[in-house]
Amino acid sequence: MVLQRDKPVCIWGTASAGEKVSVQFSGQQKQTTANSEGKWRVYLDPMKWSATGREMIIAGGNTIKLENVLVGEVWLASGQSNMEFTMRKSSKMPRPNVAGQNPVDELQYAKNPLIRIFLVNRKELVKADSLHRGWSEARDSALRAFSAPAYFFARELYSKLGIPVGVISSAVPGSAIEPWIPKEAFDQSAYFKGKKVSNDPGKFYTPMISPLAPFAIKGFLWYQGETNCFLNERLEYTHKMNLLINRWRSDWSGKDLPFYFVQIAPFKYSESKDKPWLTKESLPEFREAQAAALKISHTDMIVVTDLVDNLSDIHPSYKWEVGRRLALTALAGSYGRKDLVSSGPVFEKMDVKGNKAKLTFRSTGSGLVSKDGKPLTCFLIAGKDKKFVSAVATISNNTVVVSSSSVTKPVAVRFAWEETAQPNLFNKESLPARPFRTDDTLTPQFKPENN
Repeated sequence: MVLQRDKPVCIWGTASAGEKVSVQFSGQQKQTTANSEGKWRVYLDPMKWSATGREMIIAGGNTIKLENVLVGEVWLASGQSNMEFTMRKSSKMPRPNVAGQNPVDELQYAKNPLIRIFLVNRKELVKADSLHRGWSEARDSALRAFSAPAYFFARELYSKLGIPVGVISSAVPGSAIEPWIPKEAFDQSAYFKGKKVSNDPGKFYTPMISPLAPFAIKGFLWYQGETNCFLNERLEYTHKMNLLINRWRSDWSGKDLPFYFVQIAPFKYSESKDKPWLTKESLPEFREAQAAALKISHTDMIVVTDLVDNLSDIHPSYKWEVGRRLALTALAGSYGRKDLVSSGPVFEKMDVKGNKAKLTFRSTGSGLVSKDGKPLTCFLIAGKDKKFVSAVATISNNTVVVSSSSVTKPVAVRFAWEETAQPNLFNKESLPARPFRTDDTLTPQFKPENN
């Protein structure tokens, strides 16, 4: 396994009541006594990273030896099917036109013993899986069954840091956000108190998240939302993210633990025959709710509007790029890598002059660009009548100027405000611009609880 560097590391277990237990690792020896319920825990002092596999000895009435233990960076990845999406599935995706080693073939190359993976498998909750109970090196059969976004995140992190990386995947296909939050968190929330909460709160939190704490980690990765988008949620989803983040941070006693998440991809939600309440704007409105969660401290989000080949497939192919972008966000936000551009353009302000709206962005990197060299797409503009029409948008001095011959006095602009929108506004580092609207934005309505 991998232990988290530079933090106290909790080692815990069970024994007979009153039994004395000692833990030895890396020159440290910690002792304790099991309580009346037979539970015990010790904390190893913070350690520097180490790529040398060492032995941990846990001794009481019997002795347990854990071998090949490294010290480095540990992350927990969770969510629904797009996070669970396995390396086996990834190896069958259409081959991208890339130079060098093709990520589709990664299973043939993955042999780095300093990347370790731990799969929280739902099947183990019912019947023990004798093949993969615990940590593995990221290779062979263990890797084939592991999360592709989480693995590619670890691979990118290792390539930039050069130290051991461990990643834990605990995800369930089709899951809403509520099962990842305990019921008592909803009961104690000012926003949800007295409201009926469906989707089985705590169903996956109790067996698949809670037992992992307090194993020391660096932070969390989250890729979920499609199920709640189908329910046409908006502000309530932002508050649910707030609950989840606060509870998980509390479980790990780390109020500043970073939480990086994926804004969900383009998909034809409105064509779902059994969900007539969905429109072509349901997805952009839901993504706005995801973006509002960025008001919670120590969070960040990646955009994946460009990673879809089939708008009728809710599982976009390019999970290697999802993992890489999450890693870029972590490298910038958690490791201080100021030499990296970690985000695509993010709207900041609009200035109107005559019949034109000038948009200013942050995170422009080396400059704004049309990815395909064609005129900018997916911009809408409206006057005071709020009737949005397609707009002409051009890049000018690292801003975007938007106009339409039918709008003489613009009051609002929307970008990628339709479920199938795959806009071509990027920065030169090939990261896509975040969807936005300048009118009726959700973000000011959200005030984080307990943050």
